[in-house]
Amino acid sequence: MRPVYHPAGTDEALGFALVEVQAGRWRPARDLLAATGGQWGLRTSRTQVLAVAAARSDVVGVWLTEEPTSYDAQVMRARVAVERAVRAHHQQHVSVVALEGTARHAALLAAHREPRDPVPWVCLLALAQLDGRQLRREHREVSAEPMLPSGPWGLLHGLNQRDPYNREAFHRVLQFILARAAPPAASLAAVFDFGRWVASWSPAGSPLLLLPLYALVEQCRQQSLQHRADPLWRRQWAQEPTITYTIKAFHSWFLQEGHDPRSVTDLHHLAYALWAGHRFVEAAEVFTAAGTYASREPWASVHEDPNRPDGGEALLLRARRESLSFARTHAPRASPAI
Repeated sequence: MRPVYHPAGTDEALGFALVEVQAGRWRPARDLLAATGGQWGLRTSRTQVLAVAAARSDVVGVWLTEEPTSYDAQVMRARVAVERAVRAHHQQHVSVVALEGTARHAALLAAHREPRDPVPWVCLLALAQLDGRQLRREHREVSAEPMLPSGPWGLLHGLNQRDPYNREAFHRVLQFILARAAPPAASLAAVFDFGRWVASWSPAGSPLLLLPLYALVEQCRQQSLQHRADPLWRRQWAQEPTITYTIKAFHSWFLQEGHDPRSVTDLHHLAYALWAGHRFVEAAEVFTAAGTYASREPWASVHEDPNRPDGGEALLLRARRESLSFARTHAPRASPAI
């Protein structure tokens, strides 16, 4: 298999609009968001992917010029502004303060115009990671859960009222926790606590059931950044409580029907967790569902050869091959006809 890395994943309608945005054409994106309507989870993921591509050009600015009253264009302006601010923050660029101010203003304007839409609130949550010292009051509110640190819990609550269990919202909070000006060990412990807490009450069908798996992958990534390898890394995926979270995510999220197109990154986190936990038959099901679509993570963070640039992809292909091979040879046999 040759892995396909595509930000739209299995969302074919998004894939078409994305190609057009990359070519500087905004109308297919307008039509896509209009068709998405109030499907808030799908709207959130689609605007995020479109913004990553649109941030490289002025395609949204052209859209606003031609349709200045379009709410979707205004939301995309906020999305693009947030994407640029976050990029500048990661690059430690001198423009980050100005870009953050522009993004915050655009998000607040969109939130005021359409109070029902969770996307402007997601934008505000995304900007919280830029405030690692928690200087803004809305970023240092006390959590109702005693084991969690102060953070943007009011923003999360407001967003959860508009779209309960919004996937991106909780991942943005996870990013905020990691970005806090706190000792790395404390931030990592808080990530684990947050992931377990969210998974404990997330309903069946919610991708938030995978948050504990994301937390464990983040532990490996932090260790690799510090050049500390853990020889027992894979073993813990087959042990409690990790294997319980993995199996719960498989049964209560993956096997559920009727939800939006799944995140390819979510599928690959679950596939890795199942493979590393020696649940090869279930891993084969997830790999089959993902098809040729692949994601860089978690494979880039968990492979064991730091000197190999393609180590993540090599591990992905190995895990996929081993899981499918095992599933073929251990599939339950049909009962003989009577």
